[in-house]
Amino acid sequence: MDNFCKSLAAAIQANPISIENESEYLNSAVLVPLVYQDNKLHVLFEVRSATLNRQPGEICFPGGRIEPGDDSSLAAAIRETTEELGISADQIRFIGALNYVVAPFGVILHPFAAYLRQGTILQPNEAEVAEVFTVPLEWLLNTEPQQAFMEIATRPLEGFPLHLLPDDYPENWKGRKSYPVLFYHYQHYVIWGLTARVLFSFLQFCRQAQNSGK
Repeated sequence: MDNFCKSLAAAIQANPISIENESEYLNSAVLVPLVYQDNKLHVLFEVRSATLNRQPGEICFPGGRIEPGDDSSLAAAIRETTEELGISADQIRFIGALNYVVAPFGVILHPFAAYLRQGTILQPNEAEVAEVFTVPLEWLLNTEPQQAFMEIATRPLEGFPLHLLPDDYPENWKGRKSYPVLFYHYQHYVIWGLTARVLFSFLQFCRQAQNSGK
């Protein structure tokens, strides 16, 4: 018993801890870009093209799926940003990594804060980006998001071995949990969902930075 447990401990400790079912999630990376215009800091957002299969017309940060060829999640965020905004990587100044967001619907989001060098000219990729707009950072810091809730539910699919489960296990939808959804309404734009969740976390860091500078 002792020898087996020692060997088991060695096998476990030889491997870095990771998410066991990470392949079941969509791993994406995004950049939260700060830009300086009109003598103020702004946060830049994209409106996704209406022709995209995934979330057409929604507001997001630059970014996308982490590909096997990306050296890191940050590299993925920068690559996607350069492709979508038509800029070069040297026009992006990295600030720091933000908290991961694990969505209950199967997405792991790796966000990073950055700023774009003054004078950077954007040439958005029309196939992916319908529009680019900015929101003053000051406005965002002074605005509380609206909050609503969604529910996650599960349902056994055809072929699921219900006979192996207790007799009272439901065959239809079974509510599991609810989770908050945030909304920022600026002019005619509605920033919501994962983008709003990342934005909320980013703004918390901005407030900390403001307070530390006083």
